[in-house]
Amino acid sequence: MTDIHTERGIPRLTAGLEAKRIPFDSIPVVDIGPLRDGTDKRGVAVEIGRACRDVGFFYIRNHGVSKSDMDEAFAAAKRFFALPLEDKQEIHISKSYPNQRGYVPLFEENIDMGTTADLKEAFDLGRALPADDPDILAGTPFHAENVWPERLPGFRESIEDYHRKMLDLSDELVRAVALSLDLPEDYFCDKMDRAIANLRLLRYPPQTGQIDKAVLGIGAHSDYGFLTILAQDSVGGLQVQNCAGEWIAATPIPGTFVVNIGELLSHWTNDLFTPTLHRVVNVSGRERYSLPFFLDTNYDALVECIDNCILPGEKPKHDPVLGGEYLWKRFDETFTYRQS
Repeated sequence: MTDIHTERGIPRLTAGLEAKRIPFDSIPVVDIGPLRDGTDKRGVAVEIGRACRDVGFFYIRNHGVSKSDMDEAFAAAKRFFALPLEDKQEIHISKSYPNQRGYVPLFEENIDMGTTADLKEAFDLGRALPADDPDILAGTPFHAENVWPERLPGFRESIEDYHRKMLDLSDELVRAVALSLDLPEDYFCDKMDRAIANLRLLRYPPQTGQIDKAVLGIGAHSDYGFLTILAQDSVGGLQVQNCAGEWIAATPIPGTFVVNIGELLSHWTNDLFTPTLHRVVNVSGRERYSLPFFLDTNYDALVECIDNCILPGEKPKHDPVLGGEYLWKRFDETFTYRQS
């Protein structure tokens, strides 16, 4: 088997001869239609791999999720956040501990703790599991029945349908990531066949007056898991930091998702794929809504450096870790209720 360093005939370099990452000034757009229909899986995988190495972010188009599906999910999110606060508080996320299900009020989660207070509210859900699911019965964290607001007909059906579509899309992207690393297409599948896969509905209130790092939509951070698939509305505000420290706008492109890699994928690839800092600064004067889908690993999946992501003489930069335990630690660091 060849490795990623000889991809497409590129010579393998002796340690010390590799170039630095070039600061990007835009985010690539990848047409994944040929991946989905099977006409050019390898070609799309190469594009995705290049984006993961150089940027850590990319847009995808021709992804198979219709505009009406996306519109329905956004409409459902707006209906939820329009509920009275007391109705949302009935399903406060602390009541589902340790499973991350339910409502997250303003400033409950602060992802750049000590620097920024996050001006956002959220609703979190995961895979739809029955009460007799083996992981629920075993008490495995992040495995639970979802919680739903009362007096909001049709909300559950719309959001569960959207979550299923995200699971299908994420499976195709996971296979493309494997191909981009010159691995068998199904390399990650047994590590993600019961993946922690949370969908989050987000509302960012408008900000006025002087805006600084003390309060932002969400502070600078990288995502924790394997990859994130984000639907954003037309308001804008997502910013991505390049390796020169410059913040680049991830401008909404109709009909696309924004995909970014997370820290666990970085661990698997020995930082060949490096997660990119991003934040939300909403200066539109309007509410901003987004729908990030966080694809992680099975709770008990061992995440350790892939052999063909290490140069001769190199050592893994990260210790092996169980995917679920890594997520647990990161949530403990950012959610107020978990710290109390």
